[in-house]
Amino acid sequence: MDFNMANKNIDLIKHRKKYFGLSIIIVLIGAILLSTVGLNLGIDFESGTRVDVASSETLTEEEVADHFIQAGGYEPDDITLAGDNNEQASARFIGAMPQEDVTAIQSYFIDEFGEEPSVSTVSPQIGRELAQNAIIATLIAAFGIVIYVAFRFEFLYGVAAVVALLYDAFFVLTMFSIFQLEVNIPFIAAILTVVGYSINDTIVTFDRIRENMKKQDEIKGFDHLAKVVNDSLLQTLTRSINTVLTVLFAAVAIWLLGSSAIMSFAFAIVIGLIAGTYSSLFLAAQLWLVMKHRSLERQKNKPVEAEEY
Repeated sequence: MDFNMANKNIDLIKHRKKYFGLSIIIVLIGAILLSTVGLNLGIDFESGTRVDVASSETLTEEEVADHFIQAGGYEPDDITLAGDNNEQASARFIGAMPQEDVTAIQSYFIDEFGEEPSVSTVSPQIGRELAQNAIIATLIAAFGIVIYVAFRFEFLYGVAAVVALLYDAFFVLTMFSIFQLEVNIPFIAAILTVVGYSINDTIVTFDRIRENMKKQDEIKGFDHLAKVVNDSLLQTLTRSINTVLTVLFAAVAIWLLGSSAIMSFAFAIVIGLIAGTYSSLFLAAQLWLVMKHRSLERQKNKPVEAEEY
C-alpha cells in the first residue's frame, strides 16, 4: 500500500504526548524490573563454568542431567541443546568449578561418549571486565552516532537519535528481564545489530525531514513544522514497514527454527527490530519536532529581547 498517496490525512504527530507517555512508562517498568528481578547473566558476564558435550546420538535435557549426576552428583543450572538432531549439549554451572571436578567430568564423558567434553570457566574478575567492556562498547557506539548525525545533520538530530537508540536497547533489556533469557556475548552482538538497524531507519527519516525543511521559505509556527515532520514520516512509512518486515521474517525464522543456542540472540533481534521501528517513527522524529520548535522560538525571541534592553 502506498502511504504517500493514499493517506495524506493521517496525522502521526497529534498523538506525540501519548508516544512519549508510553515510552516513559516502559522505561519506568524496565527500571523497576532491572533493579529487582535483574538479568539472567550467562557465564560470559558472571562467574561460572560451561561444559560442552558431543554425542553420536540425540540427547535430551533429562539424559544430560542424569549423566552429570552419575559423573559425581553435579547438577547443571542450565542445559542447552544444539545441532541438527540435538546431538550436542551445553551445561552451565554457576560459579567456578574446581579442577578436580572438571577432571572427573571429563573422564566420565570420555568413557561414556568416547570424546572429551570442552570445559570453559569464567572467573568473577573476567566476568566483570566483560560486562564493563560491553557497556563501554555500547556507549562508544552511541557517542559515535551522536557525532556522525550531528555532523551530517545538526546537533538536535543527534540528540533525538541517541535517545531513540537508548530506548531500543533498554526495551530489549526489559524484555530479557521479564522472560529471564540468558544475557551473553551474542546478546551484545544483537544489541549492536539493533542499534545499527535503528539508526539507519532514523537517518532515512531525518534525511527526508531535512529535504522537506529546505523547501520551506520560513517556518511559521508549530503547526507548520509539525506538518513538515508528518509529511516526512508518511513519505518514509512504506519504506520503513517494508524494510522491517523483510528483516523480521528472517529473524523470526531463525528464532523459531534455529537451535536453542541462538534463541536468545534471535529473540533480541526480533524485539529490537520492533522497538527500532517504533522509536524511529514515533519517538526520534517527534522528539526532534519538540526540540526544534523550542529552538526556533528562542531564536525568534532574541531580537525582541535585545530591542527591549
